[in-house]
Amino acid sequence: MMGSHTVILVNHHRHAKEVLLKKGKIFAGRPRTVTTDLLTREGKDIAFADYSATSRFHRKVVHGALCMFGEGSATIEKIICQEALTLCDILGESRSASLDLSPELTRAVTNVVCSLCFNSSYRRGDPEFEAMLQYSQGIVDTVAKDSLVDIFPWLQIFPNADLRLLRQCVSVRDKLLQKKYDEHKADYSDHVQRDLLDALLRAKRSAENNNTAEITTETVALSDDHVLMTVGDVFGAGVETTTTVLKWAIAYLIHHPQVQKRIQEELDSVVGGDRPPQLSDRGSLPYLEATIREVLRIRPVAPLLIPHVAQTDTSIGEFTVRKGARIVINLWSLHHDETEWKNPDLFDPSRFLDKEGTGLCIPSPSYLPFGAGVRVCLGEMLAKMEIFLFLSWILQRYTLTMSRGQPLPSLEGKFGVVLQPAKYKVNAMPRAGWENSQLQAC
Repeated sequence: MMGSHTVILVNHHRHAKEVLLKKGKIFAGRPRTVTTDLLTREGKDIAFADYSATSRFHRKVVHGALCMFGEGSATIEKIICQEALTLCDILGESRSASLDLSPELTRAVTNVVCSLCFNSSYRRGDPEFEAMLQYSQGIVDTVAKDSLVDIFPWLQIFPNADLRLLRQCVSVRDKLLQKKYDEHKADYSDHVQRDLLDALLRAKRSAENNNTAEITTETVALSDDHVLMTVGDVFGAGVETTTTVLKWAIAYLIHHPQVQKRIQEELDSVVGGDRPPQLSDRGSLPYLEATIREVLRIRPVAPLLIPHVAQTDTSIGEFTVRKGARIVINLWSLHHDETEWKNPDLFDPSRFLDKEGTGLCIPSPSYLPFGAGVRVCLGEMLAKMEIFLFLSWILQRYTLTMSRGQPLPSLEGKFGVVLQPAKYKVNAMPRAGWENSQLQAC
């Protein structure tokens, strides 16, 4: 029991898949909490919204808009590659001095998501971008970490520093989102879909006019709050999670230089030095892909996913589950289960390669980095594209190390809505032949 709520912790993949897949709709609910209600205007987003006709319509609209920029789309690849090029230029400007990559990775990923959501991007030092960094970190530090006020809502009557910080961060975020929304409404056209905000505006207007095939006998409406919170969701989740995976990947590559070297040898063999890596190279770079999978396994970005709620009386395995019970999928347990993974605490990308070492595999059903089922992560495809392109571009040009005498990055992590690595600085040493590279984006 957590306060008045029954909480069931799922630690095995068989039960996890029963919750997420076999009985996905039964367990598709979301709990209402003080902090997530503040963040989402009482569940008007996608991630924290309860399961309903509106939330299903929401997901369908956003999924359709993201598919417009999906894998195989030259548009999104070009956007990511441009940011990867800028990131590599910044590493070059550092002239091998120690650099905190966190804000640079955040800016690069932010610009990709901004292009998708708002059709805009930010330069280094932009005041709006700096404000965004600040509010994003504040939200990550205060939301969905089962603070006491979420367990005992009546504690809101007392002063609460976390809630005060969250309200401030949400206020800054909402002003920015409202500004972008007003700009889009002012120059909206039914004939052009520039980004996700345009797609949501179109869906909202179609729903209001009741002239879309998406509308069934169920009443579905997208309010201004729904549109703003959905963009805020895609924006917030899309930046923080991908940036965190990249930071973990770089930390592990510094700890395991032999893995970094093998990736670079694979890049040299497949891509060479005459062009940058492209999405079409993914199938020919199995060791890099295996490394990304191993990072997602050993340091799952959301170790407890987002809690689910049983919508009816049901069961998990032989256990009875009452309506309203909260279900937490312990992804950390699934990814570190000694009965499923050999030496689960060891970083070993080769576990995701076949016996020949030339093809990819999933060695255990206990691997669910993006969740599964009706509430699977909507940004999975985009995140995989970004992680692949950013890492391949950086490792083609640079070897990442620590300054002499500096301790290696901590692999412990700071628990919150995402599992973040502690801050660290890296040295980016240009590889032979890349000292004065002028390669352009793809």
